[in-house]
Amino acid sequence: MKPEFYQSNLFEISRKTRVVSSMPASHYHDAYEILYFISGNLYYMVGDQTHQVVGGTLLFIRASEVHRLVNSSRHLYERITLVFKKEFLHPLCASREIEGMLSFFESGISALKLSGKDQHFVEHLFHKMIQEGDKQAFGYEQYQQILLLELLLFLNRKVHDSGSKHTAETNRTHKKVLEIVNFIDNHYAERLQICQIAQQFSISPSYLSRTFKETTGFTFIEYLNNLRIKKARELLTSSSYNITEIAEQVGFDNCSHFGRTFKIIMGVSPLSFRKMNGLSLKV
Repeated sequence: MKPEFYQSNLFEISRKTRVVSSMPASHYHDAYEILYFISGNLYYMVGDQTHQVVGGTLLFIRASEVHRLVNSSRHLYERITLVFKKEFLHPLCASREIEGMLSFFESGISALKLSGKDQHFVEHLFHKMIQEGDKQAFGYEQYQQILLLELLLFLNRKVHDSGSKHTAETNRTHKKVLEIVNFIDNHYAERLQICQIAQQFSISPSYLSRTFKETTGFTFIEYLNNLRIKKARELLTSSSYNITEIAEQVGFDNCSHFGRTFKIIMGVSPLSFRKMNGLSLKV
């Protein structure tokens, strides 16, 4: 089937939770596209590469590059879709500067896994872009341009300066790992150990450890801790639960372990994070 073409606006961004994509199986745009997956586990084909995508993964799609989503598991996923044309940045940058900011699209890397701290950073940028578009206050388009430039600069540094350690594996398809990721997404608040999960899914712990990293780009512990801290961030900024209660709700055995893990991933303590995000402190 011939891929369908979609004409894009200068700039558009959306955040949606769904099972089935609104786009046809294979399509392309006359604009650049950045996809960020907040949660879920599915396949995404970009050009001749197939990525097995989990929460915390970014995909980069060049203008006119054919791509499609495959969600054979039929599980819910949440993603942010950002589509833009070069012309959107012309008021702020010369054409040569824009080409430099978009150079990571030509790097041969089309998927990037993010640490918990980087996930929070890009999610915050996306949130502000969406918020500006919704409110449309004075100068909102200029602010969206500035936010987009900040995102592009961040992604250039990640792709060009960090080498391959942050890139996601391609063409790795382990159905068993998809099932395990879905299990973790639904049971992250419980006591989860790789040996128990391996036994539950009838595979060896060493095989699970190896294929989980190959498939998702994260180790088992990295994925679990990033997910738990992500849920903790949401509770810290949207609830009045104290730190001990939040630690328990996201699956940590004790408050000290939660605090250490949170600081390793986010760079600040849970209490500092709550203060920085403007909520009154409750310990």
